[in-house]
Amino acid sequence: MKIKNPILTGFNPDPSGVRVGDDYYIATSTFEWFPGVQIHHSRDLVNWRLLCRVLDRVSQLDMRGSEHSCGIWAPNLTYADGCFWLLYTNVRSSGGPWKDAPNYLVTAPEITGPWSEPIFLNASGFDPSLFHADDGRKYVFNILWDGRGLRHRFAGIVMQEYDPEKRCLVGDISNIWLGTQLRITEGPNLYFCNGWYYLVCAEGGTGWNHAVSVARSRDIQGPYETHPDNPILTSKGLPADFLQRGGHGSWVETQNGRWYMPHLCSRPVFPADAPEDATPKSHGRNILGRETAIQEIVWGKDDWPRLPGGGKEPKNEVPAPGLPLHPWPQDPSLDDFDDPELNLHFQSLREPVDKSWCSLTERPGWLRLYGRNSLFSRFEQSLVARRVKHLQCEASTCLDFRPQNWQQMAGMVAYYDRNDYYYLRVTVDDEGQRMIGVVICDNGSYSEPENAQAILKQDDPVHLLVRLNGNRLRFAWSSDGSEWQNIGPVLDSTILSDEYGTTSGYTGAFFGLCCQDMSGQRIPADFDYYAAVLSEDAGG
Repeated sequence: MKIKNPILTGFNPDPSGVRVGDDYYIATSTFEWFPGVQIHHSRDLVNWRLLCRVLDRVSQLDMRGSEHSCGIWAPNLTYADGCFWLLYTNVRSSGGPWKDAPNYLVTAPEITGPWSEPIFLNASGFDPSLFHADDGRKYVFNILWDGRGLRHRFAGIVMQEYDPEKRCLVGDISNIWLGTQLRITEGPNLYFCNGWYYLVCAEGGTGWNHAVSVARSRDIQGPYETHPDNPILTSKGLPADFLQRGGHGSWVETQNGRWYMPHLCSRPVFPADAPEDATPKSHGRNILGRETAIQEIVWGKDDWPRLPGGGKEPKNEVPAPGLPLHPWPQDPSLDDFDDPELNLHFQSLREPVDKSWCSLTERPGWLRLYGRNSLFSRFEQSLVARRVKHLQCEASTCLDFRPQNWQQMAGMVAYYDRNDYYYLRVTVDDEGQRMIGVVICDNGSYSEPENAQAILKQDDPVHLLVRLNGNRLRFAWSSDGSEWQNIGPVLDSTILSDEYGTTSGYTGAFFGLCCQDMSGQRIPADFDYYAAVLSEDAGG
């Protein structure tokens, strides 16, 4: 039996894995999307399901005003003393010389909660992790960020003891490892085995030079010696590899004594105008964002971990651990909005779903969104969306919406961030005629192409469709949900990717439903269903 990578398609790492009995859990980043930190569950390392999201209230995660790809970075999940421990960063600002990155701790008796109110730890850097020592003491690790001029901003991995009774960090802060020549050393995770403390870190940055490096020490305080074959995993210099950006790993031991490493990866797509000699580093764009793969690791006679058979490159398939297979029911492709709560796979931007703007009960069988801010806003967005998980797929809905002026609009959006999205929306023109059309926001440049607009002659509900086929995306609409009319041109889907635009991001693309009312009247839009299916020839 083989594990086919990536194991989590279209879900954000950086992954932190833990085993509790026969259950495996991976916590991954959610950035500006709410609720924060998603947990996937497996019993065989082959089949995974989205189980829950941890941070479900503003007291745990306040992201109002955060820029794109800020918010949750690199959560760390552990289990000790009969409960789960989760550390996370809520990045408030990024892109400048300094990062405002407070780190927090929450705990829960069960993986599904209830999760506690957060304990503030520090703000000296990001990517916090927690190590539970055999003597009962606990230690927090994170990267030290140095924003001063002419300094390397990744200033090492620091460690400090955590006192669970005082609920704070105590004692001296130690800088235990500066990393290798790859630098950009981050994402620390500590493990104790074979009589050694192993420090597993990400290096090289989260782009094409990403890597996993390892150091070890007999003493938790160090000094730490560097693995002779670092990095132990990377896609650097391997442009033909299926999995790119391999890095940021964590370790887990199975019940039968085998070791595995979940890690970050991506599968780049080239835009249609890329030259024939394009490489991932020169032209690759990741519509699906960061994904999670897994590799087996084996121990040498020197007590250093390596990939089986040598080499460093992430493998497309790896041997499964031989545990009893445990497949999960397949997620239904249709959500008809008959439940009183929003489906787990939907997320909102920066704030919790609230009945003041999102309701499944005011019109039973329909999702109602009250119009609020524009799609440029970092605050009150009436938008719910699902992560795009496949490069050939489509999503559709039925919209019942009667705008009164051109400041009111609703529809289906293919969204990366507030600067990069495609939007098929219903609104009215200056004469009050209801119309449908495509809106393009490309690196912050907003346009409504005239050849991508049409008048709707009736006030009946209208069906909306978005199709993705690799580097192509196209919208269509229908009056009955069966006969579809394409609207607008074939669009470059690769602008909805981590590498596009003036600032890089991490989230991958989302398909969503949204409503805006810039007049402040909060007019509602009703959606009858959301259908998401794979398509062998989507995109047109």
